Parts: sequence; C-alpha cells; structure tokens
Amino acid sequence: MRILALDYGTRRVGVAISDELGMLARPLGFLTAEPFERFVEDLRRLVEAHGVGQIVVGMPRNMNGSYGAAAETVRAWMNRLEQVLSIPLVAWDERLTTVQAQRMLHEAGLPGRKQRIRLDSSAATILLQSYLDRAS
Repeated sequence: MRILALDYGTRRVGVAISDELGMLARPLGFLTAEPFERFVEDLRRLVEAHGVGQIVVGMPRNMNGSYGAAAETVRAWMNRLEQVLSIPLVAWDERLTTVQAQRMLHEAGLPGRKQRIRLDSSAATILLQSYLDRAS
C-alpha cells in the first residue's frame, strides 16, 4: 500500500508519495487547490493510479505545539475531503517542513523561480518521510 501526503495551500497542494514498502517518500508535484471539485477529481486520479491506501495531511502547529487559525482551516479542508473520499486521512505535524524544503532547495543551488515551483512538493515529501520514519 502506498501513502500519499498533501501539504495544503490556498493555491496549490503539494503532493508526495511513498514507495510500495512505505519506506521512502518522493515528490509528485502539486495539484491546484481550487476549485475544490477539480482538486478532488485530480486527487482521485492519483489515488487510483498509484494504489494509495492512506493520505497524510500536513497539520500546521505553532512552535509550542498548539493549534492556530491555519490548523482550523486545514481541519475544515480535511473534513470536506473525508466526505468525498473513501480512503483514511491522517493529520501529521508539519512544523518547519516548508522551512526545511526552502533550505534544501537553496542548498541544491536552484534559482528562486525553480525553488517556488518545487517548494510545495518538497514540503510534502519531507512531511511524508517524517510520517514514514515514525511509523517504522
């Protein structure tokens, strides 16, 4: 069973996927967040094409571990997804994944424009790898 990770954003949702053994995460790019119905159609295609059995969603938390307004937005979005998908969703702490992704892309020497294009899927990959590492 493969696991898909989603890093929610109002414009784009970063996507990453695990290997079949659930050990390694790799980026899959991003999906356009709106309109929601089209996002769900695109997500269903990915789920079906890759044999996904679970989706991990990045849950933003404050540095002290509390939940803020961004977490409430993601919870509401997850609730909408749960109503239209028949696959389990798991919320996972995404603190600093975007910062890590920015640092990694900068260290790779990518120009700013290419960094922006890859940032969402890179953050989703870091999120998923964190989930996979904790699960093993």
